[in-house]
Amino acid sequence: MPDQPASYITLPHRRLKLDTLVRLRWLAVGGQTAALLVVHVGLGYPLPAGPAFAMVALSAWLNIFLKIRWPSAMRLSERAVTLQLAYDILQMSGLLLLTGGLGNPFAFLLMAPVMVSATGLSIRHTFVLGVLATGCATLLAFFHLPLPWPEDEVFRLPVVYSVGIWIALVSTLGFMAIYAFRVAEEARQLADALAATELVLAREQHLNALDGLATAAAHELGTPLATIYLVAKELSDEFDATDSRAEDVALIRSQSERCRGILRQLTSLSSEQDRTYQRMPVSQLLEDVIDPHRGTGIAIQCTHEGKGDEPVGTRNAAIRYGLANLVENALDFADTHVDVSASWDNKTLSISIRDDGPGFSVDILGKIGDPYVSIRSGKTPQNGTGGGLGLGIFIAKTLLERTGAKLSLDNQAPPQTGAHVRVSWPRDVFEHDGRVDEPPFSHHNSSN
Repeated sequence: MPDQPASYITLPHRRLKLDTLVRLRWLAVGGQTAALLVVHVGLGYPLPAGPAFAMVALSAWLNIFLKIRWPSAMRLSERAVTLQLAYDILQMSGLLLLTGGLGNPFAFLLMAPVMVSATGLSIRHTFVLGVLATGCATLLAFFHLPLPWPEDEVFRLPVVYSVGIWIALVSTLGFMAIYAFRVAEEARQLADALAATELVLAREQHLNALDGLATAAAHELGTPLATIYLVAKELSDEFDATDSRAEDVALIRSQSERCRGILRQLTSLSSEQDRTYQRMPVSQLLEDVIDPHRGTGIAIQCTHEGKGDEPVGTRNAAIRYGLANLVENALDFADTHVDVSASWDNKTLSISIRDDGPGFSVDILGKIGDPYVSIRSGKTPQNGTGGGLGLGIFIAKTLLERTGAKLSLDNQAPPQTGAHVRVSWPRDVFEHDGRVDEPPFSHHNSSN
């Protein structure tokens, strides 16, 4: 499977809901109103109360308008969210302009809209809001009304202290925005990768469901086809060989027999009673995984040996798909050959995949298996599809671990070159007659 960036998938968590912004703005309206009342009414400090309360009321009326005009569950575009957050920065700057500028202890609330953007929007929109907040902070450092203070006293900040507040505000704004963006981006990448994994499993489950539908169709169509075949057989005895109708009856009979044969094949392939099909030894599993990749120009060697009888497991889409992803990744970076081997004893089954490519980059060995981590160095994938994002390894790791497997990734010891991926199961887990995510597997994973 080519490593596709999950950003190509349209996911709801990449767009903020209108209700989220409205609720945050109501919180700001409540806090601003309380602060103005405490300072002006409670402490009796003089301030331009009319314009200040008018700006707070403007935010309240904006919320009411948005609530009436659009449904709360509506998800906004990044541009719409950016415009609303830009308004919040300007509204807060207006209040600070009336109440002391950067000398106001609440000046650091200018960062709040930028933090919201960092957790929910792209870096481009966050940068725009950060520049707007910085510009507003710069203007407030020079242009503002006096800080509310008792009438018989005048509060003035030294110029150096005002510059220090500006530097602290801008520095904190940049650091917190970058920190919040990186943390949120990791969560988004993980969510996207998990969504891609779920899509893969859903496709495999859909294919399994088609098997069941084929079985049901075979049973439903079996009776009418048998009737058609029987009637055609009886009619064929009533016409002479020279009769033109005999040829048509013979055609109907042959085609109905052909349909019956196809339905018998579908029934045998899809039936849960066909244990030969539902169960497969590990050697057949490896051949099923490797066979689609033969003839790609890279030699694939497959070996299997161990102590005791060969493990026989249930056909499992997660295991096949996970191993296929690992083999495809090895083929992408191999120079000449890939070795796939299975070994087992009474307790453990291990499958190893080795290639003679450049191996994993040493500086990210500890991060392999995380989504969007570049996994190789020194060579571009031959087919241009893998290697850049690490999503294929993440999906394979997720699928295989859900079946009770443990995955280890490392480079081969010198003088050999290339990567070494080892997948191991407790033998009783691999041989259990069940499907991924059934209670035995879940119980085993929770006990590790």
